[in-house]
Amino acid sequence: MRIDILTLFPEMFEGPLSESILRQAREKGILDVSLVNIRDFALDKHRTADDYQYGGGSGMVMKPDPVLGALESVMADDSKESTAIVLLSARGRLFDQATALEFSRRSRMVLICGRYKGVDERVLGAVTEEISIGDYILTGGEMGAMILVDAVTRLIPGVLGDIESAETDSFYEGILGPPVYTRPEEFRGMHVPEVLLSGNHERIRRWRREQALRVTLERRADLLEKADLTDEDREILREMKTDQ
Repeated sequence: MRIDILTLFPEMFEGPLSESILRQAREKGILDVSLVNIRDFALDKHRTADDYQYGGGSGMVMKPDPVLGALESVMADDSKESTAIVLLSARGRLFDQATALEFSRRSRMVLICGRYKGVDERVLGAVTEEISIGDYILTGGEMGAMILVDAVTRLIPGVLGDIESAETDSFYEGILGPPVYTRPEEFRGMHVPEVLLSGNHERIRRWRREQALRVTLERRADLLEKADLTDEDREILREMKTDQ
């Protein structure tokens, strides 16, 4: 996958892109990330990328000419139809695991990092969609872009050593993940559940599913309304609710 990130602060990405899974994905050639400084496309000698709002009001607005200039520079060899052009924006569709999976099937993305009070509305005509990472305000879209890149990249085949690591994550199937344990078997009087030591794969599968449904019911019951539940899942949930 190729991802172009349009930003006023490209240096912010050096750490995240140089460590852990993202670094490995880049070294394998699975992920190709290009950082584009929007200021390089400003039309004045001061490299001005923002200005006051028309009509008054507090807060600066990112100018359309540098943003679109940066976008056109990376799109010169590609078409809008085959590329997701995403503006990180508080007004956007809420980013979730289903959206991450959707984007992971793309071969190309362009991420535009908004700043200040927002991006001039005339940029929106060149964007395929706006994405928000949550109902809160960040200083800029850079942090959101980092989250999006990380969440999407780990779902691309070949990035993780064991694809099951992604397929059993929280939210992958629309519910939260079950409790997990590692060595030692006993720690400060707390023991690993016996079922996980039994070697009985069916019992373990059932236990993990029960625990995942239980924690989802207790902490994020809203997810169960949209999750793709099996008949077994519904029976487990009925038993849990009866026991409450």
